[in-house]
Amino acid sequence: MGITNISDKLTRRILVLSGKGGVGKTSLVSNLAIALAELGENTIAVDANLTTPNLGMHLGLHLTSKTIHDVLRDKVDVRKAMCFHPLGIRVLTGSLNVNKIRGVNAGRLPEVTLSLMGKADYILMDCASSFGQEVISTLAACDEVIVITNPDLPSVTEAFKGIKIAGQEGKEVLGVVINRLKDKKKLKKEDIEEILGVPVLAEIPEDENVTASISTKTPIVSYKPNSPAAKEIKKLACKITGRPYKEERGIFSRIFGW
Repeated sequence: MGITNISDKLTRRILVLSGKGGVGKTSLVSNLAIALAELGENTIAVDANLTTPNLGMHLGLHLTSKTIHDVLRDKVDVRKAMCFHPLGIRVLTGSLNVNKIRGVNAGRLPEVTLSLMGKADYILMDCASSFGQEVISTLAACDEVIVITNPDLPSVTEAFKGIKIAGQEGKEVLGVVINRLKDKKKLKKEDIEEILGVPVLAEIPEDENVTASISTKTPIVSYKPNSPAAKEIKKLACKITGRPYKEERGIFSRIFGW
């Protein structure tokens, strides 16, 4: 289930999944979408977390008038509900209005993403941090899955459940992203790969710049593009697209080879 021949599809629908809240799923979706756009990929980010949508908050688009909830209620066409982000992606946000969240039919999510096939190179989806019916509907709307976890046993245990459920739904699990890596006493890459049975795609270190970027609603790959976390997410984008990663260098490095 590694990354081989996965860049041949016209539009790749990738879901970022975790069974545990707070591991950094929404942050990864927003940043990876921007990183893909920086590589020239036409990218759409979709907030498929219908109960607690946060993608718009991360991208500074939380006050959009049309959302995925309106699309699922058949009140607006999906193309009119998407908004353009200044960093080069299109975003389908979720509504923060409690009245709109109630009673939304998550079963229509596959219809939404299918309508976008051929309209982008990548559709990245965020989803709820659980394994209920909403997430099953979200899985039906994607083809590939990236699982994100923190390097601790409770998070990895939930990631294992997510991988099993994705497999049962017939989805290709590309691998796992380890987020907030800082404590050497935590589970190591080799341990996590052995437990989960899938490759580790990226190890995103604990980075104080991430918290600052979220507070400014600017993804870390743009807020601090040379920070450790941003570099690892850019490496992940290159890996997904099959490109070699080329680290950006400052002017002194370019002139003097430092």
